[in-house]
Amino acid sequence: MNDEEIKQALFKRAVGYESDEVIEEYTSDENGNPILSKRKITKKFNPPDIAALRFLLEQGQVSDDEISKMTDKQLLQEKERLLQLLKQKEKDDENANCETST
Repeated sequence: MNDEEIKQALFKRAVGYESDEVIEEYTSDENGNPILSKRKITKKFNPPDIAALRFLLEQGQVSDDEISKMTDKQLLQEKERLLQLLKQKEKDDENANCETST
């Protein structure tokens, strides 16, 4: 990995990102060969990592200008987006806990 790829990965981790989680189940056919029987793809939100953000700020990789240039409306929209993502994550975690306990 070069420096730019590392910086982008760290920034992505610092601000949070969505990823796809793939769960596959296999069964065997009459010859014993594995056959994909079920595939479940779910969107997963990985929340911002404060340590990564702190590191970027200390290294001067993220400037306060980026945040200070946002309008009040943009800040409120970002706040609402993050709150909805957190609520969805909590709901997903609750569903996952219910499924594992049954």
